Amino acid sequence: MDLVIATVSQGMLWALLAIGVYLTFRVLDIADLTVEGSFPLGAATAATMIVAGAHPLMAILAACLAGMLAGVVTGFLCTKLKIPALLAGILTMIALYSVNLRIMGKANLPLLQQDTVFTIWTVGGLDKSLTTLVIGTIIVLVVALLNYWFFGTELGTAVRATGFNPHMIRANGINTDNMIVLGLLLSNGLVAISGALVAQSNGFADVGMGVGTIVIGLASVIIGEVLFGTRSFKNCLISVILGSIVYRAVIAIVLQMGMPPNDLKLFTAILVALALSLPLLQARWNKFRKGVH
Repeated sequence: MDLVIATVSQGMLWALLAIGVYLTFRVLDIADLTVEGSFPLGAATAATMIVAGAHPLMAILAACLAGMLAGVVTGFLCTKLKIPALLAGILTMIALYSVNLRIMGKANLPLLQQDTVFTIWTVGGLDKSLTTLVIGTIIVLVVALLNYWFFGTELGTAVRATGFNPHMIRANGINTDNMIVLGLLLSNGLVAISGALVAQSNGFADVGMGVGTIVIGLASVIIGEVLFGTRSFKNCLISVILGSIVYRAVIAIVLQMGMPPNDLKLFTAILVALALSLPLLQARWNKFRKGVH
């Protein structure tokens, strides 16, 4: 039971990363690698502020703003300087490595004996795992509801339409460049919040903790879509959150079965590749069955 609670609580904290990746990968139709820099940026900003004596909630807010700024930089490179989106994300990600080192002053910043969002509120005398689960669930639900509300507004619909059919939205007088920047801003803001929460939960921020986060986010998105469907935007948000929990559960299971932790990144990459190729594999399987019959 302790393992289940810990797995679900971690899935909730990483669900914000998954939602951020979903906004760029599915809504904007952009493969944004900025998340590998904005995730540790959120962790570094929050940890540095907490060590300096700031309130953990203020640290999370500052992390969100820092992540949004990173998204704006990528958006500027992509829309104004006409650098391909993939390369723009890589450039920002590389730059953020140095920025994160500057913020923390060193490669690893511990949060030992520091108040975090998970220690300042003891939910009914619960232990750390249950407190993390409760607080993480509340934050994810609030973020999901705000996203559902925003993308139902005229501005949010314009962002969604930009990724779906940019030519049509431009014909309606909407500046697609601004919509792309806004989408990247929101995405990386959520990713930075996830980094801030994970750092407070783990008790440290590390400059290398963003390595592979894009694959983790994609795994959560793809697993959620395959298992829980994509019938509507609301359904997609729920699927992504549940996909993050399922991904964490899969990781916990393979670790319990004896997989070396060093092989997790390889396992995740293979899992994402299989999930992305499922439609093709299913089509070929159906064609094979028809040929047999």
